[in-house]
Amino acid sequence: MTTQPGFGVAAEPTSDHGHLLVFLGMAAGVGKTYRMLLEGHEQQEAGRDVAIGLLETHGRQETAMLAEGLELIPRRRVTYRGTQLEEMDLPAVLARAPEVCLIDELAHTNAPGLEHPKRYEDVEDVLNAGIDVLSTMNVQHLESLNDQVAELTDVRVRETIPDDVLGRADELVIIDITPEELIERLRAGKIYPTERIDTALNNFFRIENLAALREVALRQVAQEVGQKRLTTEHVGSRQGLAIEAPQAVGERLLALVEPYPGAQRLIRRAWRSAQRLGADLDLLWVRPPQHKLSADQEHSLAALRQLASLLGAHLLVEESHDVPATAAEVARRRHTTYILLGRSRPRRGLGRLRTPLPQRLMELLPGVDVRIVADRREHPQRSQP
Repeated sequence: MTTQPGFGVAAEPTSDHGHLLVFLGMAAGVGKTYRMLLEGHEQQEAGRDVAIGLLETHGRQETAMLAEGLELIPRRRVTYRGTQLEEMDLPAVLARAPEVCLIDELAHTNAPGLEHPKRYEDVEDVLNAGIDVLSTMNVQHLESLNDQVAELTDVRVRETIPDDVLGRADELVIIDITPEELIERLRAGKIYPTERIDTALNNFFRIENLAALREVALRQVAQEVGQKRLTTEHVGSRQGLAIEAPQAVGERLLALVEPYPGAQRLIRRAWRSAQRLGADLDLLWVRPPQHKLSADQEHSLAALRQLASLLGAHLLVEESHDVPATAAEVARRRHTTYILLGRSRPRRGLGRLRTPLPQRLMELLPGVDVRIVADRREHPQRSQP
């Protein structure tokens, strides 16, 4: 093992792939970008060639001042629907080829027409070129946390990234700050302009929201990223606390899904359970033979396929009228140890006399645990990038 200057825990050295260090926070304004810039200066002082590929100061003067002394690769302008947008110039970054590149806001969605739809895909190209990357993101942008964050805060985050992107990071630094400290920063105008402060305080930046997100960042992220050494830094202190993520236990999960919007929540919950157990996740839809999908079901099925691909789950479709028997056969074939399913819809007529699906599965698979995922009804939520 070798340690590069400024990086807390080094990955095994490779000749052709860069090292990814992500500064992770619970919300905007905790100091992720500021800490990234400090790390960039430390790397430069250690004799490494450092450049900024993309920096978002959001009008914060102290952040802009800290960037001074670091080379900034100019952005490129992109016209989209008559509007001029500025994005990271990926070809310019690759041509400049610094040893270390600072690329802010890992979950950002690029303007249409660039090399990749998402910034994390740009970062992958930079890493593949052998360039080390420092980047930032908030915990609520993890795809598997989308439902949980919406339930905690009543805000639906629009921009998400696959959890696996964070899982592949060589090192994470969790920037910790108390909700009270963050609200003080907000009131002091250090996060948003004055005209946005009251709206923020009454919506996403409520004390209970921030407390919940802080818990998510500190407690749950360690479970999501697998066997990795994390560093927690409290704002105002450069002292770090190293945390070893728990040892994964070999299991395999099977989630029973159907093409309806609520299934996405089931998939995310199942995926997070799989991550905690270090397990693979299979998704199974037992489709009635000759069943013709409605337009809404076609849309929901496409969304399920996209989410499965995003999270790295395996979507299986089996035609059968017998859901329990088919699920049991697939579970045996896939060596499933856990089955997850949503709450059954109310039965009508003679259907009420049939054995409920969870009980039937337990009878058919006595060695497999069956878990019913709570079905919290969707309610209107605000959205956030």
